Amino acid sequence: MLLTRAGDCQALKVAAAASASSQTIALTPCDTVKAIQAKGTNPFGNNTICFITASGQTITCPNAAAKFLAEASLVPVASAANINQWLEWEATVLRPACYLGNETLSKALSHLECALKGSKHLVADALTLADVVLFSTLLPLQAEVPAGVSSWMSNIAAQGSVKEAAELVSAGAAPDCQQKAFADDKRMYNAALPKMPIPGQRNILITSALPYVNNVPHLGNIIGCVLSADCYARFCRARGHNCIYVCGTDEYGTATETKALEEGLTPAQICDKYHAIHAGIYDWFDIDFDKFGRTPSRAQTKICQSVFWDLEKKGNLVEQGMEQLYSEAAGKFLADRFVSGTCPKCKYDDARGDQCDSCGNLLNPTELINPKCKLTGTTPVKRTTRHVFLNLPKLTPKLQEYITNTSQQGGWSSNCVQVTNAWMRDGLKNRCITRDLKWGTPVPMDGYTEKVFYVWFDAPIGYMSITANYTPEWEKWWKNPEDVEMVQFMGKDNVPFHTVIFPATLLGTEDNWTMMKNISVTEYLNYEGGKFSKSRGTGVFGNDAKETGIPVEVWRYYLLSNRPEQADTDFKWSDLVAKNNSELMANLGNFINRALMFVSKFFDGIVPTATSSGADLVADLGKLVGQKVTDYVACMEKIKLKEGIRLAMAVSADGNKFFQDSQPWVAVKADKDKCATLVAAGTLFPLAFFWQPNLSVTPKFPGHSHCKTLSPVTGTVLH
Repeated sequence: MLLTRAGDCQALKVAAAASASSQTIALTPCDTVKAIQAKGTNPFGNNTICFITASGQTITCPNAAAKFLAEASLVPVASAANINQWLEWEATVLRPACYLGNETLSKALSHLECALKGSKHLVADALTLADVVLFSTLLPLQAEVPAGVSSWMSNIAAQGSVKEAAELVSAGAAPDCQQKAFADDKRMYNAALPKMPIPGQRNILITSALPYVNNVPHLGNIIGCVLSADCYARFCRARGHNCIYVCGTDEYGTATETKALEEGLTPAQICDKYHAIHAGIYDWFDIDFDKFGRTPSRAQTKICQSVFWDLEKKGNLVEQGMEQLYSEAAGKFLADRFVSGTCPKCKYDDARGDQCDSCGNLLNPTELINPKCKLTGTTPVKRTTRHVFLNLPKLTPKLQEYITNTSQQGGWSSNCVQVTNAWMRDGLKNRCITRDLKWGTPVPMDGYTEKVFYVWFDAPIGYMSITANYTPEWEKWWKNPEDVEMVQFMGKDNVPFHTVIFPATLLGTEDNWTMMKNISVTEYLNYEGGKFSKSRGTGVFGNDAKETGIPVEVWRYYLLSNRPEQADTDFKWSDLVAKNNSELMANLGNFINRALMFVSKFFDGIVPTATSSGADLVADLGKLVGQKVTDYVACMEKIKLKEGIRLAMAVSADGNKFFQDSQPWVAVKADKDKCATLVAAGTLFPLAFFWQPNLSVTPKFPGHSHCKTLSPVTGTVLH
């Protein structure tokens, strides 16, 4: 069975192969690609046909399906290698060229015309699968091909199996079905291409702190990084800015090795497990990444090592011996997180070797009081080992100039500026960028075969490598400060790594990097007055949110409206219930429901056009809402997301009040033109613009499945 759209020339390949080999296939026409994919799709979700064999096997590649059916009639053994080369060329060169057009298509057609040399067939002296496949792809563009290709196509079109297949694929369809299917495919192909900076336009590179892969993200992680960045990215796209949002899981380092030991898995296995968990949670939260990747990749190794060598060439690295804790029981030097002890700053008794979770100070393991090896429980000893350090004192003048200029031009948030200035005021010291670990990017230097890069040198480079896995032309985003501005999102604990260490690293290479312009930093989201803790079962984690049955739009609204922009905020179940019932339902839901029900009842479901009648009544509403639109755009451009969502709800309240005061249900009986003006002047259109970045989808309200009332006691869905 072949599922396809009427007139789809990619389906022609399969039908012609079946006809040439005297096989009969049942063709099932579908109206849309989505209908086809519902029956069978590939891992990329980009197939336009679906062929189901007699044994139930699903084949979604048209060339593969055609080859499956062709047998020796179209793929003779003597010519198989040549035919396969043409099939690969069609899939990788010709078909993309048809969708791209212009010079790309011209080059492909010139290559084909040269190969034909006036012949009636591509391979040998008879019809082969190569002829069928290339002919089918070029059929919608037959009027544009050069004379030699046109002559060859006329010959192929006259072949009996091709004529029979063309009749089958287009049977009962509209005359323009072939061009329509091709136009749809072209649109889908170009929409899936990586976006590139466009000179003269506003190009924004958006990143959020890479979530560490050794845990399940909680609501604080989600609002602090990915959800805030997603809201801003959606706003930028709606404004017509050319932007990409890249993120991914941070997978290297001690924390991964520790988690792997806890669960009895290898580091690679633990990363695979938790990457899938993160990806699933963000998918449920409808986070619209342009690319969500992972740090372990060939691109990461290549770029990270390249940055290292550039720093070395510019004299911005130093090699030093240093005292490090060594576990005699484990027989190895201990990386930061394999050590715990008492913080020398605040005396917290469970500080990590790299940072104290209580006071937030960065530490060296040797500074801990009463250190313990987390692998063996024994007391480690101090030994000397050699490591590579980033020469931050040397880079300080350049770094300070960057911070001073960019923090003002980019409008860095005040909490970010405070943390950054505190680091710079205290004076920067050489920063170790290597670690005695196995799981990480290898250090490409003699004598360092047992060491890897420190995760906080390696991880920010993940932004570049993930972009490189999005497009091979990644440097057009990352080495293009003239045309690209970078905006980053993160929680306050990540600030110094992104405003001090990462910029110093890039500046130290003396390359033309796109440096971060603006950074949006959140404080902490706490849980019912305390901290989130997976081990203690305290808080709401991403998978928990999904399992509540509360729609994702409610979670997005609550988190964005409670975003900890200037100070810590608190998640409370009672607050979630109140915001849903009194704001989403009573305000926004009520207005949208009233307005749309009225349009459905009195205007056949079509929002009417305003008339001159009643124009005086809507003038004040226009001024009121117009100012809020201006304020909303200004807030969102400055990444004041919390204020933006407040303004969106205020416009909904204006709409409710206008609807109540103007009483269109009275006007419709006496003056329908006036009523049309009142209804058309409602705030539905600006509301759609306001809410798409926040709720991520077109809001659904009473009468729809997304309208849920929550219990004020338990927070569970009542109806």
